[in-house]
Amino acid sequence: MPEFCVTGGAGFIASYLVKALLEKGYTVRTTVRNPEDKDKVGFLTELSGAKERLKILKADLLVEGSFDEAVTGVDGVFHTASPVLLPPGENVQANLIDPCIKGTLNVLNSCLKANVKRFVLTSSCSSIRYRDDVQQLCPLNESHWTDTDYCQRYNLWYAYAKTTAEREVWRIAEENDIDVVVVNPSFVVGPLLAPQPTSTLLLILSIIKGMVGEYPNTTVGFVDIKDVVAAHLLAMEDTRASGRLICSSTVAHWSQIIEMLRSKYPSYPYENKCSSKEGDNNPHSMDTTKITQLGFPAFISLQQMFDECIKSFQDKGFL
Repeated sequence: MPEFCVTGGAGFIASYLVKALLEKGYTVRTTVRNPEDKDKVGFLTELSGAKERLKILKADLLVEGSFDEAVTGVDGVFHTASPVLLPPGENVQANLIDPCIKGTLNVLNSCLKANVKRFVLTSSCSSIRYRDDVQQLCPLNESHWTDTDYCQRYNLWYAYAKTTAEREVWRIAEENDIDVVVVNPSFVVGPLLAPQPTSTLLLILSIIKGMVGEYPNTTVGFVDIKDVVAAHLLAMEDTRASGRLICSSTVAHWSQIIEMLRSKYPSYPYENKCSSKEGDNNPHSMDTTKITQLGFPAFISLQQMFDECIKSFQDKGFL
């Protein structure tokens, strides 16, 4: 059976990917910053098949060569590790942009040294949908790219970092003989696997509980974690998969999501004021023809992905 490496194993997408790979019988290596931190990574060792086939290794996105051991001898690498949301006051360059861009290049360079057969990058629809002419172009497809000047104008640093990192990967892939497939998911929703909610789940929880005082003025595609994992497996296992793959279900504004949740779960306080931040609220649509033509099934609905997410928050005592 092939062996795969997943970077950033404690993350939302990565942990589900590790779980799915183990369930399929694969041997898996995953990297975390601190394998000794049982609170953060202990749940991975409890996954079915982990005792026999999971190895957790230490690696740091900002340390060159720290992924060498993790990727040497594996058949394919999933690079999913990347910060998503920063707590207020944190340095954007040091804590978001550098780990995303430099980290991606560090992992890719380790893969080049190790002659890894296929490199699957978790990018984002954020590297597709930010530009002034977005409405004229819709539906957006894999040929469209985010305009980094637009990101700088509106302080959209996550999108700036993801776009720059992905462009660099394609540049290096062209110069070197490495097979790259990129998955571009939108905003990921689903049940909690780790003990604590991280990234997108933390944002959902804060909106339901009305913890910040406002909800984001954002129109974004949403996608179920199960679909995201299936897209990554397809990207790695299917020889026909190539280039970029948009992975996104329904596009909605956060106000519509809150309305949907309030009608079904009326007892929660919810944020009721919209942020005044501009640049992230452009209505748009995403074209998923490419992944569908590879046999990908219909995407899970908004209602279902949020129902499962809320149920897991309730089960784990967060709601």
